[in-house]
Amino acid sequence: MGGLPKRQRVAAYAVIIRDDSVLLSRLSTRVTKDELWTLPGGGLNHGEDPRDGVRREVYEESGLRAEVSDTARVYSAHLRSVWRHGERINAHALRIVYSGWVPVDSPEPRVIEVDGSTVESTWIDLADVHSGAVPVVPMVTEALADAAPLQRQRLAAYAVIRRDDAVLLTRISPLGFNAGFWTLPGGGVDHGESPACALAREVGEECGVKCRVGPLLDVHDVHFTGNAPNGRLEDFHGIHLIFAAEVDPACEPRVAEIDGTTDAVAWVSLPDIDSGAVPVLDVVRHALAG
Repeated sequence: MGGLPKRQRVAAYAVIIRDDSVLLSRLSTRVTKDELWTLPGGGLNHGEDPRDGVRREVYEESGLRAEVSDTARVYSAHLRSVWRHGERINAHALRIVYSGWVPVDSPEPRVIEVDGSTVESTWIDLADVHSGAVPVVPMVTEALADAAPLQRQRLAAYAVIRRDDAVLLTRISPLGFNAGFWTLPGGGVDHGESPACALAREVGEECGVKCRVGPLLDVHDVHFTGNAPNGRLEDFHGIHLIFAAEVDPACEPRVAEIDGTTDAVAWVSLPDIDSGAVPVLDVVRHALAG
C-alpha cells in the first residue's frame, strides 16, 4: 500500500443546528454508490481563508447564507487505500469544523452548485442521525458529539405598565424565540447603560410611547437552549430586572421598531392572562404575582 499516490485534502465544514435538526448534504453517486449524508462544506481553494471557504461551500450546497464561529475543531482521517476519481490512493483528509448558523427566516435549503459532490441539502432530525436511521459519514457523529451551544448571559429590563384591569404587553415576532407569545415591554441593557434608561429606550422602540420608570419590583431569570434571532444555537441565561412604569393614559401604543423581535403591542386584560386565552411568558406571570 505504501506505493499508492499520496493525496492530502484540507476542507472546512459547519455544524448548523436549528431546533432539533441539523443541516446535512447528501453525497452524489460520483462520490459513493450508497446513500450517505455529510456536513455542508468542502475543499478549500488555494489561499482561501477557511471561514470564507466554509461560507462559500454552505451557500453552494444549500443556498443558505451562513455565519460561522471564530474557532473550530480539526479532525484528521487517514485512509491508506481508497478509490477517488477513478484511482486508488493513500488519502489524508484534514477537516476544519466550525459551529455555524443561518437566519431563522431563511428559505428551505436547495443545491446551487451544478455537477458538484452534493445532490441534496435538507434539515435532518438529530434523532435520526443518532439512531442511524439516516446514514452519515463518521465526521458527522464526531462533530455532533463535540458540538456545544454558545453560552450567553443577557441582562434585560422590563416594565409592568397597568391601565385599569389590563397590562401593556408586546408579542414576540417570528424572528424571536417563543414566537407568538406575549411578554412585558423591555429588552437588553447595553454595556454602560443604566437599566432605567435602557427600559425607557426599549419601551419607546417597542411601543412607540414614552414611559416614566419607577422602582425596581423584582428580579426574574430564565435558562434554556434555543436558536437566537440570528439563528445561532445558544445556551441562554436571561436575567430580568422588573420595574414599575407609567405612560400617558391617553397614549395609543404601536410598534415603532420595524423588522425586530416585536410584531404587536396591546393592552391585555388580566382575566385573559389568568385564563390562558393569551399565551404569555413566565416573566409576565412572575411580575403580576409580585
